[in-house]
Amino acid sequence: MSPAPLNIVVLLFPQVTQLDFTGPAQVFSKFPDTRVHLAWHNTDPVVTDAGWCIVPTTTLEDCPQADILFVPGGAGTFNLFEDPTALAFLRTQAANARWITSVCTGSFALAAAGLLTGYRATSHWASLQMLERFGVTPVSERVVQDRNRITGAGVTSGIDFAFRLASELFGDEKAREIQLALEYDPEPPFDYGSPGKADPDVVAKIVAATEELRLDSVHQAAGALRAEGFAAGAVR
Repeated sequence: MSPAPLNIVVLLFPQVTQLDFTGPAQVFSKFPDTRVHLAWHNTDPVVTDAGWCIVPTTTLEDCPQADILFVPGGAGTFNLFEDPTALAFLRTQAANARWITSVCTGSFALAAAGLLTGYRATSHWASLQMLERFGVTPVSERVVQDRNRITGAGVTSGIDFAFRLASELFGDEKAREIQLALEYDPEPPFDYGSPGKADPDVVAKIVAATEELRLDSVHQAAGALRAEGFAAGAVR
């Protein structure tokens, strides 16, 4: 009997950052014997931050058990704080998943579900320090792995995250083959893609604006998490 296919479950939501999902998904498409399930409350098209839609393949209720649970980021991530069904879905799926993962502000959804408490994790640099509110240790690295949690930083980091996952699942040789097949050999025209390379005043302004927009909702969600007593559970 052949082994069961690998199931990657992606939580979609309105105003997801499309590249957070589509970048890793292109790498996932090269994984051997793997199925990618796009889950949301219903299978109506989900509007991304780019203005066009992605169609879910399953509902939260009907979604199969994940081997890899993956949450992309985007402005809609913070709306998940007020979606108990989606947070419960993450907790239920995480209980039996081999890997629990995110890119960009997707880590905030995992954190709000209590799945990063006591873990090291990353997120988009403008939001990163707010993870502390959830008992997470923020790490300013492009990809952070802590036990069976793998988190990617902002947006394009999702491609690097996916190669790290490929290496963990199938070994370095297979990950290299996929990288070559996709001709992933970045050569950006500007060396300005991280806060350490940018104008400090611009970085500070963006962080301040992000915290002004999001800090209250983060504070409330972290308080709700503590009140409900949810935590990451047994260390794996």
